[in-house]
Amino acid sequence: MSETQAEQGGAGQLALCGELTIYHAAEVKQQVLAALRAGPVLELDLSGVTELDTAGLQVLMLAKQTAQAEQRELRLVQHSPAVVEIFQMLDLGAFFGDALLIHA
Repeated sequence: MSETQAEQGGAGQLALCGELTIYHAAEVKQQVLAALRAGPVLELDLSGVTELDTAGLQVLMLAKQTAQAEQRELRLVQHSPAVVEIFQMLDLGAFFGDALLIHA
């Protein structure tokens, strides 16, 4: 799992790449929460996520709950097919409140 971070238009950006699984969840959790707390808005780019399991999903859910609790905004963008598949399977669109881009 690799990450890149940038700031664009006042919103922080963090791109996740590779597997968002139990093997990387603890590391990714720290990076996502740190990026979330660095500013009022964080865009989490999921286009590079190749695999998502329940541990990775818990990281995303914790980030969303933390953002709400701390009155910050978390935007999940550029959902990869692996992310879309899990979100649809578990009917999580309403929880995250983000438009899912389904790739043909």
